[in-house]
Amino acid sequence: MESLYILIPLSVVLVFVIGVIFWWSLKSGQYDDMEGPAYRVLMDDRDAPPAEKQPDGTDREPPK
Repeated sequence: MESLYILIPLSVVLVFVIGVIFWWSLKSGQYDDMEGPAYRVLMDDRDAPPAEKQPDGTDREPPK
């Protein structure tokens, strides 16, 4: 029973801290564009020039 005197206030403080962190993330724009980064990962390769075939038949560039 005595542990409840510690656990209940601790849980209330934890909920408050999580709420403040969530509110901060909303205000700082963390959830503004959820699909943009996923599309950017797919589109990055289209902007790059195609790799040329190397003499050994690979598409990778030779080490510098």
